[in-house]
Amino acid sequence: MSQRSALSRPIRRRGGVALTVVAAAAALAVSACGSSGTSSTTAPASPGASVSGSAGSTAAASIVWSASPLSGTGANDARTVLINAFEKQYPNIHVSLVSAPTDTDTNRATLATTISGGSSTPDVFMGDVIWPAQFGAHQLAVPLSQYLPASYWSKFAPGLVQGATYKGAVYGSPLFEDQGFLYYRKDLLAKEHLPVPTTWEQVEADSVKLVHAGLVKYGFVWEGDSYEGLTCNFMEYLTDAGGAPTNSTYTTATLNTPAAIKAITFMRSLITSGASPAAVTTFQEPQAMNTFGAGSAGFLRNWDYAYESAITPSSGGKLTASQVGVAPLPTFAGQSYPGYSNIGGWNMYINPHSSHIQADLTFIQWLSGTTAQDILSEKYGFISTVTAVRSDPAVIGSNPVFAVVPKTRLTPRPAGTPEYPALSTAIYQNVNGALAGSNSPSGAASSMQSAASTALSSTSNGGL
Repeated sequence: MSQRSALSRPIRRRGGVALTVVAAAAALAVSACGSSGTSSTTAPASPGASVSGSAGSTAAASIVWSASPLSGTGANDARTVLINAFEKQYPNIHVSLVSAPTDTDTNRATLATTISGGSSTPDVFMGDVIWPAQFGAHQLAVPLSQYLPASYWSKFAPGLVQGATYKGAVYGSPLFEDQGFLYYRKDLLAKEHLPVPTTWEQVEADSVKLVHAGLVKYGFVWEGDSYEGLTCNFMEYLTDAGGAPTNSTYTTATLNTPAAIKAITFMRSLITSGASPAAVTTFQEPQAMNTFGAGSAGFLRNWDYAYESAITPSSGGKLTASQVGVAPLPTFAGQSYPGYSNIGGWNMYINPHSSHIQADLTFIQWLSGTTAQDILSEKYGFISTVTAVRSDPAVIGSNPVFAVVPKTRLTPRPAGTPEYPALSTAIYQNVNGALAGSNSPSGAASSMQSAASTALSSTSNGGL
């Protein structure tokens, strides 16, 4: 989830074009937001039907793209840069930007209401990787795999297309990826003769040591507020502990388990030991990022943009590149390193009521091409979804985070059910309650199981 602001610094020249690195600042909590429009009878063919015509068109059209802020402002706004580059290649297709709010749950609900009401705009929208089941189940997005061939999907990094699939149809075209990383103060670890921690227990002990030594105000900051970001954090600890939130078909909750209790117990201990501040129960990505970037914490769990943000004065970062390190997330003692990073990121979707499906497809395909992916990676610090781009030496060399990506292990959220919004709420509300001390870890696990079971057996239509 993120909203990013810009920092420019020179990077390697690629394809004859000098790029500028624009750093991310604040946390990625983007979501699409629909605008009102005239309902159209144009809709994609039913699942399994053949679709005539090419996947994409250069015919004249004007489309509306809904996307929340990414990085940059004004002429350097990432969305504007992408649109200008696209229109230069496809001058007959005009793209109008609708800037969506940054709260994920609000945007999801707003967009669902807009599209289910028959609005033909936005034509295309950027949305979370956790949306395909809900949006696919309720005909809120076009099944793109009806239009785009298997060869199109083969270029994406492993797991991304599967995550965008619901009941055999692919609804989202991967735009960029996020995952959790451990950021640390290289200078402070060196001063205390501490290695980069590989276990959560080491993170806790080292955090306490740095605080007691008076080197930082806080040891370890992360996202502990009662919101979607806490589900992401919890999933990392839960997977490290050997647990899973549901069965493989997303029909049964499996949250009242020793693994879940271990995860919650450790997360609470970070606060009670003094490794993390009590206020972490109110921290979302911006608060955690700003605390670390200001030099007030020794360790940070955050997404891909955090390195650039920490060393970017215009983003509030007061650190230097020599002070900030990045590593895969740790795991629990006795487990194989590294631990698991939650999968975040954003896809491109098409409104089923759009009057310009072919132009929409052209825009989406371009966004997954080399030009757009290079802009997102080298200029704005996003992890590319395309294997050839993310493995390119020029991309890897542009940001230390990209060199760590191949070393990480990923875990998804249980978003394969249309009831995921309620399921996630059951997780983060109860985990947050335990973090705040209003419930015990075992009590929170029991309450979480009950609420999750209710969510999975619900007929609430995924919160619509």
